[in-house]
Amino acid sequence: MQTRALVEGVWKVEATRIVATVARMVRDVGVAEEIAQDCLVTALEQWPVKGPPDNPAAWLMTTARNRAVDRIRRDQRLAANLAELGHRLPGESDLEVEPDQIEDDVLRLVFVACHPVLAAQSRVALALRLLGGLRAAEIARAFLVPEATVAQRISRAKRTLADKQVPFEVPTGADRPQRLTSVLEVIYLIFNEGYSASAGDDLLRPALCQDALHLGRSLAALMPDEPEVHGLTALMELQASRLRARTGPNGEAVVLGEQNRARWDQLLIRRGLAALEKAQALGGSFGPYTLQAAIAAAHARARTPEETDWKRIAALYQVLFTVLPSPVVALNRAVAFGMAFGPQAGLDAVDVLAEADEPAMRNYHLLPGVRADLLARLGRTEEARAEFERAAALSSNRREREALLGRLRELA
Repeated sequence: MQTRALVEGVWKVEATRIVATVARMVRDVGVAEEIAQDCLVTALEQWPVKGPPDNPAAWLMTTARNRAVDRIRRDQRLAANLAELGHRLPGESDLEVEPDQIEDDVLRLVFVACHPVLAAQSRVALALRLLGGLRAAEIARAFLVPEATVAQRISRAKRTLADKQVPFEVPTGADRPQRLTSVLEVIYLIFNEGYSASAGDDLLRPALCQDALHLGRSLAALMPDEPEVHGLTALMELQASRLRARTGPNGEAVVLGEQNRARWDQLLIRRGLAALEKAQALGGSFGPYTLQAAIAAAHARARTPEETDWKRIAALYQVLFTVLPSPVVALNRAVAFGMAFGPQAGLDAVDVLAEADEPAMRNYHLLPGVRADLLARLGRTEEARAEFERAAALSSNRREREALLGRLRELA
């Protein structure tokens, strides 16, 4: 049993690096994962009988590389690839693989798993599978979808990457910013689903937040000169610092102004502020993730709700909207206006958004929810009640729906 735990522990740490190294050799993510999984099974079979090797991580890597070379040799279609790569079968002296080469391979795998040729849901599933080490069943539980659906998404993503012959490389030149945007988007999608679950009975899924944070920190280590990578990491650190305070004893939602700030994680706040400083020092002050991190930092620095610098936050949202003119940013800007300049200013901004009839906002429960809160603050109780009812009807998350109905009862 101890040996099995050792195998699983080493695998959890090394799986991404092994898949990345093999993928560079065979130029196929699906085949690379098959080979890596085969090595895991071999370790589970052999180590309890023969005893674990002196260097378990190197044993897995060497075995995987051996099998990759065997696979290339067996497959006549990849014979030219073998000649080009010039790999030889590793011997005892090859147990150690160059760390820099492995990290380069991991970075390539990040860009492949998050390639924009894949649908957003497939990118998320594949990233969690290859980079987060999650099984299909774990991803399915996190996103409240059938395991078969997740398995299909992962399988389809691998097939698409092979069919489209997506190169196993980090893009350069003009392609790099666009591809990096896709990578950051995938990581933030994972974090957001953990931070505010879109459906189900729980408001939070902390494990998803941790997976996204792990990916963000790893990417920051792999790409230390990219300001928006540090900006996203800062944003997630600062948002994650509030996780424990976002729910009450029974899992009910606790809004920002009512949270017990003593429960905010000060270590995550310090890490987030440090990452934000790094992003700004690299010239990322006007990147969308760095701007959002600056907004989160304004909240983190306030010891009480009354100390929050809402005028600064409103100004940051104004800049963010020029960089990222999305309806969700416009809604958050309206909230900030309402706090900085009074509820009427916020309501005016919300009404402009509502009148624009943005398709993304038609069934978005937070639009009537924000409008209801501003109407209540203006004393327009009946209008606020109608908006709270509408927001609750649109929400797919039980905890959020309960919170909205609670506000409705307060107005009564």
